[in-house]
Amino acid sequence: MAATALIVAGLPSLAQTQPEPFRFSVMLWTLAKIAPFDQSLDMVAQAGYQGVELVSEYRKWSDTDFTRISARLHSLNLVVDSMAGMKTGFADAATLDDLLAELTTAIVAATRLNCRQIILTSGKATASSNPRQACIENLKRVSELAGKADIEIVIEPIDLLENPNSYLTSVTDAFEIVRTINHPKLRVLYDIYHEQRQAGNLLQKLEPNIDLVSLIHIADVPGRHQPGSGEIRYDAIYSKLAELKYNRFLAMEFYPTGDPVDQLRAARMQAIRAAVRA
Repeated sequence: MAATALIVAGLPSLAQTQPEPFRFSVMLWTLAKIAPFDQSLDMVAQAGYQGVELVSEYRKWSDTDFTRISARLHSLNLVVDSMAGMKTGFADAATLDDLLAELTTAIVAATRLNCRQIILTSGKATASSNPRQACIENLKRVSELAGKADIEIVIEPIDLLENPNSYLTSVTDAFEIVRTINHPKLRVLYDIYHEQRQAGNLLQKLEPNIDLVSLIHIADVPGRHQPGSGEIRYDAIYSKLAELKYNRFLAMEFYPTGDPVDQLRAARMQAIRAAVRA
C-alpha cells in the first residue's frame, strides 16, 4: 500500500514530464455565463488545454473578428478542434437541401479557423416515413460534401431527457449507421453524459467501436457538472480509453460548480492520472 501511495503521489509530476495521453478541449458554451468569449479562451489555456469547441459563435463574426480570434487562438496555443451549431438535422429526407446548404456555410467558417471537424445532430424525424433510411441517405451526401473539403463529420446522439424530439438517441444506432455508410470522413461523437442518461453501459460500447469514435464529450450525471460530481465512473472510462489507445480529443462540456480554471485543470489531471495508472 505504501508503494502504491508513492506511485500515485508521483503521477502529477510524471504527467508534467511525459506527453499527455489525451488531447483536451473545452466546449466554450459551458463557460458563456461565467465569462465573455476572450476571457473564456484565457481560462482554457490557463487550465492547460489544447483545444476549444464552438457552437454558433462564429455566425455573427465579421472578417475582422475571424482574423483577430484566429490570432488570439494562435497566441494561446489553442486550436478549434470541432464546431457544432447546425440547425438542420439529418433525420428528415425533406430537409436535405437545407442541410447541405447550411453545412456548406459551416465548412467555410471551419476552414477559416483551420478546424477539421463538424458536429451534426439528427434533429427530429417528421416528414419521412423511414427516418433511419433518411439518416443514411442524407449522411451519404453530407459525407461526400465534407470529404471534398477534407472535413470530418461526427454525429452526436442526444438523449430524450435533453430533447424529447431527438431521433438519434444512442451511440448504438450511431455506430450502426456509420458502419452502413462506411465513409472515412463520417464518425461518431461519444457524449458520455448523453449516453449515460439515455442508455448506460458506457464501457461495453467503447471497445468494439473505438475505431469509429473521433470525439468524446465529458460531463457527469446528474447536473452536467465536472467529473466526480455524479454517478459516472470516469476513472474507469479514462483507463479503458488509454488501454484502447484513443488519441483524439476529450472535450469537457460541463458547468463548473467552483472556480472554472481549477475545475478544468482538475478534470484534465484526473484523466491523465487514470491513463497513467492504466
